[in-house]
Amino acid sequence: MLLEVSNQPIQLELSEDSKQKVITNRKYLETVLNDSERIIYGVNTGFGALHNHVISKSDLNQLQENLVLSHACGMGEEVPSKVVQWMLLLKIQSLSLGYSGVQLQTVQYLVDFYNTGITPIVFTQGSLGASGDLAPLAHLSLPLLGFGKVRYKNKLLNASTLLNQLSLQPLTLGAKEGLALLNGTQFMTAYGVQILLKSLRLSYLSDLIAALSMEGFMARQSPLHEALHLLRPHNGQIKTAARITEFLQDSPMMSQPRVGTQDPYSFRCVPQVHGATKDALDYVSKIIVTEINSVTDNPTVFDSLDEVISGGNFHGQPLALALDHLKIAMAELGSISERRTYQLLSGSRGLPLFLVNEPGLNSGFMISQYTAASIVSANKQLATPASIDSIPSSNGQEDHVSMGANAAVQAYDLVNNLETLLAIELLCASQALFFRSEKCSDFAQSFLDTFREQTGFVEKDALMHDHMQAAVKFIQSVQIDTDLLLD
Repeated sequence: MLLEVSNQPIQLELSEDSKQKVITNRKYLETVLNDSERIIYGVNTGFGALHNHVISKSDLNQLQENLVLSHACGMGEEVPSKVVQWMLLLKIQSLSLGYSGVQLQTVQYLVDFYNTGITPIVFTQGSLGASGDLAPLAHLSLPLLGFGKVRYKNKLLNASTLLNQLSLQPLTLGAKEGLALLNGTQFMTAYGVQILLKSLRLSYLSDLIAALSMEGFMARQSPLHEALHLLRPHNGQIKTAARITEFLQDSPMMSQPRVGTQDPYSFRCVPQVHGATKDALDYVSKIIVTEINSVTDNPTVFDSLDEVISGGNFHGQPLALALDHLKIAMAELGSISERRTYQLLSGSRGLPLFLVNEPGLNSGFMISQYTAASIVSANKQLATPASIDSIPSSNGQEDHVSMGANAAVQAYDLVNNLETLLAIELLCASQALFFRSEKCSDFAQSFLDTFREQTGFVEKDALMHDHMQAAVKFIQSVQIDTDLLLD
């Protein structure tokens, strides 16, 4: 489902069951507020360290608007529009489960924003990943009230201006609603969804590009033997070996005589390294799917139990650990890719030094490897776990935080960096194979021929940046069957 939503625009519609759950839940909350003097956190109290400040009934609506305005403290870069759209979708999903005490019109307003293509401007900095993604979700919610900015049909507009153009009235929040909009893990989860989908693509392409590098380097196929991997039956390892074996099926190149007895680890251990990343992605996907189908605001309204329970479902620790795990796993794909690039440029196995005619006069791909090395180093820094850090906030009330939002933004940058590393390896593998007399397997050759339509052979020194950019665009454009990504 996630892949389908990511690949094509959809129109959302609340089911009758969801509508009834939201209506019933809201009615229960209003009954509690009208019929008792109960003190409920965030509904008729202040927030965070101000939780002991009781708010009068006449100020409950103003309390919620104040919350959104005061918490919109995001800074840094704009969050990519696709991630913001995921934030909207995931907030709708959570509220529609009927445990957040919101009005139906509030959920419907979010649905209308999503279906109309209105994208609130959200910023990357500001969330500690613990009391929910407060600052980012405040920016997501501002336009509902007529504040903040949005993107609509490729234009940046004041939300108030757009609402006027579309003849929409700003939303008036009732008790609890601002808190329901701001509490939750939708910033981290939205990034996680986008990163996971891209990571699955790059995991597949890592295997395919590694297969091309193996052919270019005249590496051995024996480390892919099924019997070897059944003795250490990690799922990802077995899957990687089988996939690359399929890529290399009936390859004339792989049947040629080999030099020496063993290949460097970056070729010999592809199943073990790439496979461990696949296993990590399986773990991450389970966490993200669970989070998508969870209620993560606070307090939670249980009309069936006649209780409003304050807890900590907004804490991002599961996501923080998963995203840190993903960062490390994807950084390793980049690290081993750069090592294969390095080996292809080394002037061994009958290949010219730096993969160019007349080395010396020409530097060839020498500095492409420098760039790859620089990016690998940057990824190592990004892969440092964010979740091992915590800074107390809200006057000590929020004394342990996940930093999952930082992990999410770092993972996004890291995975984009991996795309560039794979593009550089693909360029080098393609160049190496120009110097071989035999062709690749039919599948690999077809992929290579399509790639070469955009890049070609580098006969002498040229503006390498242009070749590298073309390779990145090619990587981004590759269409991969959904079943292959989920296999």
